[in-house]
Amino acid sequence: MEMMKKYKFPSVFLFALIALVIWGCVSWQKNYGKLKIIQRDQNEITIQNLIDKWDDYHIYSSDQYAGPGFRSPLGIMFDPKNNDTTLVGDRWKKVSDQKTLTDMTKRIFLATQYEPWLNEILGPDGRFYGYLYYSYGVVTLKMVGDNKMYVFNLEEPPDKGGHDE
Repeated sequence: MEMMKKYKFPSVFLFALIALVIWGCVSWQKNYGKLKIIQRDQNEITIQNLIDKWDDYHIYSSDQYAGPGFRSPLGIMFDPKNNDTTLVGDRWKKVSDQKTLTDMTKRIFLATQYEPWLNEILGPDGRFYGYLYYSYGVVTLKMVGDNKMYVFNLEEPPDKGGHDE
């Protein structure tokens, strides 16, 4: 009987520790957004729809290059003008006209060698923030205010030229 009492305390302690770890992971995730891929066969929203209605959005191009002007984009972010949410990030450059937007969407594949896809940007609670059109890497989205989502820089794909020396 005494042996049972000795092991009862550690099992309760272990259970509490596991519960604390799970709670910590859940609370950590409440500050991060997520992407939801828009399937191409759904046709409700396409990249062409976004290009056609470009003036309904604040549009930004992701570029790892910090200097002036644009290089080949890694992705394009569409922040709707008609809602109370905002998308922000470093090295996201404003796209100011439809022709530039059209050219950039075509150059994403050339810059990454991966087929781009369209995603919804959602908050941790599933709230809609905008769209991201990109083709490569992990995207990190973090809440930085009640209605503001920070979109970290997009990853550049590995060099396909085989310059490993």
